[in-house]
Formats: sequence, C-alpha cells, structure tokens
Amino acid sequence: MTENIIILAGGASSRMKNSVDQNLSQEKAAQANKLSKGLIELNGKPFLIYLLEYILKAEFKNIYIITGENSQMFRQALENNPNFRDLNIKFAIQHIPKGRYKPYGTADALHQCLVQYPKLREDTFCVCNSDNLYSLNALMSLKNSNSRQAILAYDIDKLNYPKERIARFAVMKFDHDYNLTTIVEKPKPEQIVNFTDKHQKIRVSMNIFLFDGKQFFKYLENCPAHPIRDEKELPTALMNMIQDNIKVNGIPIAEHVPDLTSKNDITILEEYLSKS
Repeated sequence: MTENIIILAGGASSRMKNSVDQNLSQEKAAQANKLSKGLIELNGKPFLIYLLEYILKAEFKNIYIITGENSQMFRQALENNPNFRDLNIKFAIQHIPKGRYKPYGTADALHQCLVQYPKLREDTFCVCNSDNLYSLNALMSLKNSNSRQAILAYDIDKLNYPKERIARFAVMKFDHDYNLTTIVEKPKPEQIVNFTDKHQKIRVSMNIFLFDGKQFFKYLENCPAHPIRDEKELPTALMNMIQDNIKVNGIPIAEHVPDLTSKNDITILEEYLSKS
C-alpha cells in the first residue's frame, strides 16, 4: 500500500497541438494549442481536476505533479481549491537538457522527480498520466496492491478506441504467475496478436504503475534513449529492471480509460463527463 502518486504532466502535447477539429470553438481550440493537456477546460474545469478528485477518493495523501519548466498555470489551477485541502501537492520540474527542444521522455521525467524529492527513492509510489481519466477502481487496485511493483494490464476489448489508436499503446506479456515478462511501446500492428495472455486476452499499458523507488531509481538513471524516438521511455527502464529478475506484478483490469490525446477527444470527453 502506498500514499504517494506521481502525475506526468510535462509532455510536449504534440499530437494535441498538431490535430484538427473543425467543430471546436475558437476558445477550446486556443486552449488545446497553448496549454498542457491537463489544463484544458472540460465542462468548466481543467481536466486534471477530474483526475485529482478520483485520487482524493482513493485516499492518496502525497501528490507530485511533474510539469514543464513553467508550472505557474498548474499552481494557479489548484491554488485555494478547498476540495484538495487534505492533499499534500508538490511540483517537480522536468528540465529540458541543453541542445533539445522538447522533454526527454517519461523515464527522464520520473528520474528528475526522484532527484528533486529524494525521499521517494526510499518509498513506493504510483505513477500515472495527466491526460487519462483513471477510474477509482483502477487507482485503488494499484494503491492497495500487496506487490512492491505492479502495472495495470488493460484488456484491449474493453477500451473503446479504434484498433489503430490502441496500436500506439504499449502491449505486454506475462508469465503464469502474472509477472510482467515483456512490454513493447508502440508495437507494429502485426506484432500485437503475439501478446495473448493465459486468459486469451491482449493486455496494454495505459501508463499507470506502482514502483519501489529503492529498486527502480537506478534503471531510471541509466535508461537509454529510444534509437528512433530519441526519448527515455518508462517501458525501456521497466524492461531493463525485469531483465535483472526483479518482479513486476500485472493486475488485469477490464474497463475503458477516457483519454485526452487530440482535439477530437475534447468533445467526446465533455459528453462522457456530463453523463458520469
């Protein structure tokens, strides 16, 4: 069980900014082009607030939000919000290395957070995206896990996305004890069918994990950049740790995860939130 959760909110939001939706209002389109995805307003409040409301219900106490070098807009969005008075919210900054124009990936973001908050290297913590709306069930499944390290394994049949979009997620394999053996980021479409588990299901990661900082830190520190995407990615650090025979438990889960990736998702999510 852990009381810590780290939210990844420092990405470049390239797919959001590069996408087009002719039905969006000028105001919404301007937000999508300018703001971090977690700050885009849906039905009157930033998307990140909806996630934090579930995090509060799951009884996490310590929240670490990793942002880009300007965290002011995140701070303003959360400042004086009476709903989060019981949360200990801290900010970590993902600095961009000299010579790069965008962040160096999710493993780099988490590494910088653990450098800025060294006590996390001695504790367990969950990690999730700021642009996915994980359910209370999902958050509590990880928070209350008996494992020191775990990953939620989503059944692709329950994710309400086109196959081409699911193909961009990391696909996973597990052994008979449901420990992770392989995770492949953005696999080729023909590879996906080779990842059927013992329940005849294909499982993907939606970037929500439980880590032991004491074990995982060195794999973040030594994570190589992907040879094509030139980013240090969490699945790479995770695979390097697994190859050293450190167990990561898979937790099967069968539900949809609302996702804010492109401008088309804004209207879909507003409709979803108005019904929930």
